[in-house]
Amino acid sequence: MDVILGKKLGMASFFGPAGREFPVTIVEAGPCKVVQVKTIEKDKYEAIQIGFISKRFKDKDVKVNKPLSGHFKKAGTEAFRFLKEFRFEGAGKTEVGTEINVSNFNEGDNIHVTGISKGKGFQGTVKRWGMRLQGRSHGTHESKRGPGSIGQCTWPSRVWKGKRMAGRMGSDQVTIKDVEILKIIPEKNIIFIKGSLPGAKNGILKIRKMEA
Repeated sequence: MDVILGKKLGMASFFGPAGREFPVTIVEAGPCKVVQVKTIEKDKYEAIQIGFISKRFKDKDVKVNKPLSGHFKKAGTEAFRFLKEFRFEGAGKTEVGTEINVSNFNEGDNIHVTGISKGKGFQGTVKRWGMRLQGRSHGTHESKRGPGSIGQCTWPSRVWKGKRMAGRMGSDQVTIKDVEILKIIPEKNIIFIKGSLPGAKNGILKIRKMEA
């Protein structure tokens, strides 16, 4: 099975066989379990739902509500902190309870990684969109980081929809495509992925192997 969930542990340097240095993201990938299987006959599409990082039902700090408790008991698996769904052809043939680990991946594989980018909060147009600063003279010294004119005069007498303005930045779903696995440590469920990946430390990542 060519999908798995992982937790971003941080970044480091990796030296290849020729001594070349690469920046890598260290990810703890799995083990995960299949909690639900969706089929074309029943759900009109094929997908699997997998769980990552198990938790006990009676943990005081993290409780499992009744709907999720019944969901896990129906699957016959332990409770998980994170549930994610993957859609792919042939997913309906997977059995509930199947364990997924890093053994399904190999060094040199190219993968797609999806995560939630770091939140930057409310930001102005200069940081959010890369707009250049206005001149410091002719009365603009107090608004040099402002967006300037945002509307029209007689027509259409409004601000165009989609206008790039200040607002919330980050905390978006981002997918990095075609990145390479440089090293795998199976006994620790650790993989080294070339380059940087979206999200903060301990963020959850969806990993999918590229189709051949």
